[in-house]
Formats: sequence, structure tokens, C-alpha cells
Amino acid sequence: MDNNYVESAGRAVLEMMQREWEPLSQDELEQRLDRTVEEILEANLLAKVQDQPGPIYLQLSQLVEEPQQKNQIRSTTELTTLSHVEESESQQLTDAEENAAVQYITDLLQNSNSRYNQSRMAGRARLSLSHTVLLSLTLLSKRLSYRSVSTSFHLEKGNIHRIFFSFCERVNTLEDQQIRWPTGIEAVENLPPLSSLLGKAKGLEEKGVPRVLGVLGHTRIPIRLPIGKQDVESTMPEVKRMKEAHPDSWLNLELVCNHTGRLIHCRISKGSDLDRASALRDKLKQLPEMMPPGTCLVARVGYPASAQILTPYVVGRGPRGNLYNRSLEAHFYLLDQAVADLKARFERLRYLDMGNYERAKAVVLTACILHNVFLDMGKVVNGQVEREAGTQEGEGECDEEGVRRREAIADLLYKELDSEST
Repeated sequence: MDNNYVESAGRAVLEMMQREWEPLSQDELEQRLDRTVEEILEANLLAKVQDQPGPIYLQLSQLVEEPQQKNQIRSTTELTTLSHVEESESQQLTDAEENAAVQYITDLLQNSNSRYNQSRMAGRARLSLSHTVLLSLTLLSKRLSYRSVSTSFHLEKGNIHRIFFSFCERVNTLEDQQIRWPTGIEAVENLPPLSSLLGKAKGLEEKGVPRVLGVLGHTRIPIRLPIGKQDVESTMPEVKRMKEAHPDSWLNLELVCNHTGRLIHCRISKGSDLDRASALRDKLKQLPEMMPPGTCLVARVGYPASAQILTPYVVGRGPRGNLYNRSLEAHFYLLDQAVADLKARFERLRYLDMGNYERAKAVVLTACILHNVFLDMGKVVNGQVEREAGTQEGEGECDEEGVRRREAIADLLYKELDSEST
């Protein structure tokens, strides 16, 4: 029992220290700590090599005593050279840089408003915006530790935290610009038909069968459980504890994507939030202009059925209901692929090792925004689709208008199938 208390106390202290380090304010104590640690490491290194032959000692002395400004401000070429130390882990970023991704994102951020400014970096290593983008994309693209990246970029670990979250803060200001609901011609251009199972798709829209504006769904992003909610004294086997994970050990990422895989809606909430797009449903009702005439969203079972959101039947309804369900299911792969691409491009989303909800949310939103940015650049990845394990979803909320529209569309599709077979 004493060991458990010691472990719990140790984790609490670690969490307190993390809360102090992650914000990375300009507290003089933090700056002095960085400086002291660097001086100790340098002194130890010099002490170890003093007995070595002259040339080796001279080289290491020069390396340690190199002016700090050289390590703080580097050309893009020098930074790229450093990243080649871990070439196998950074190849994706190298390709992105070669294809002007860094410059493209830098230009987008150039005029964005952010609470982070240069004064927050006083007394610490400074990076140009383009170097900040390069470093942050490296962290997002691969599951590298801050220590590993700090070694590659010759920056202290604490400074890596500051630079990365400053980048996320600035990218988040682009949300309204990059994750936007389509309007006007963009909203109705090249929309896929609801059913591709029928040979004669022409004329179905005039009869009342809508086209699909987007696919609604969600995915989970695992995060580290906040220290106050970790059950360190539990005797439950580890495997069972993983299966019965605390809901705050992940984030819910609610998305709507269009037929190109572009995200047009994004909502991030805690794992304990069991809501399934009710806020989006209410917004679509209040702002009917968001859904052009003859369009709809499709979503899996568990989401609310309304005049704007079509969901499958939970139980079989014979050939008529099965045809309707198959028509909807043919669209769900779009969202599955978009999620797979998002996680393949930004591997850090596989697990965010942070217990701070707001920071984790900022990182996830950054990845969603940059997903669209890379699509705009024509940079497409093909992630491996993985069906996530979860509880069996029951029927979501269904309003009367949603039930009527579902029944009417199922009838129209089945009648069209009958007319084709005769």
C-alpha cells in the first residue's frame, strides 16, 4: 500500500511539473533552469574528454563553445541536414519540404492572428516561422519524442514544447478559413447520388431522392488520462483495464467530409461526451440554407435522423429497407478513408501523450486543418482503413420529419428498382 501512495504522489508531482512546463511562460526560474541544465551537461562533457588526445578535445570544445546564436537561427538547408540524422523517421517531412509544403503553410500563417508573439520567446532560442512549421510538422507526422526532435534541431526540450504549441495556436486561427461548410455553387457541384445501386440514376433527384452533401461520423483519439483520474491502486488485470478505459482517456472527433475527403465540419469533445451530432442537427434545422434543396447528409446508426440527416434502419425492413441501407452504406467508406488518411499523415494522433484536454484538442484541430491544407496542395495519402472497436450503436433520435423522409426515399428507391426489373 505504501508503494502505491508513493507512486501516486510521484505522479501527482510529475503532473504538477508538467502543468508548469507545458504553458512555458517566461518565468525567470524556468529560464534559469534551462541554462543551469545546459551548463551542467556541457561541464560533464568537457570533463569526460579532457583526457582524450588533443584533436578530439579541441573538436568537442569547439562544439560546446559554439555561439548559441548559431544553434538558434539556422537556414532551412541546415535544418534539413540535421533532420537527415533520423532520415528514416523524417522522410515524409523531407518530401513535404521539397514540395513547398512548408512554404505554403508559412504563407497561410503569415497574416494569421495569434496570442503568441515574439515577446514570449525572450531569452530562448528563436526560430523563423518557416523553421517553426518544419519542426511542428515533424512532430505531427511521426510519433517522435520531444527529446528526439530537440536533438535533431539543437533546441532544448522545453523550447520544443513552446514552439509546437505556439504553432498549433496559430494554425487553429485558420479553422473558419480551412474547415468551412460549402455554399453556393461549391455546395451543389459534382455531388454523388444517394444510390449507385440503380442503373438509371437520372431523374431520381426530380422524384425526391437527394444527392449527398457529406458523410457524418466520428473517430476516437487516445490521450493520456489526467493524473487525478488514474486508478493506480486498482487490482484489475491490465488487459481488462485497457478494455474498460476511462472515457477521458480519449477525445471524440466528430467530422463531416465531402466526396473528395475534405473536412467541412469538425467538433472535438471529451470521451465522456456521448452526444452524437445533436448540435449539428439543431444548427441545420435553424439554418436551412446550409443544406441546398435536394441534398442530405448520411450517417451510420446512432446518429439523429432528421430531414437533413439520413440514417439506416436498425432492423431489417425486407428488400425495401435493405436497398435503402445498402445505398447509404456505400458512402460511409468516404469518411472511413478520410479518417485513415488523417491518421496516416499525422501519426501523432495514434496516441497523444498529454493529459491536458485543451492542449490535446488544439493538436487534433491542427491536424484536421492541415489535412485540408494538404488536399488543397494536391498532397494525398492513402491510409489503411481500420474499423474501430466500439459498443453496438442503437437507434439515434428520430424526429417525425426525419422518419417521413427516410420512408419516402426508401419507397422511391424500391419503386425505381422495380421499374428497372420490369
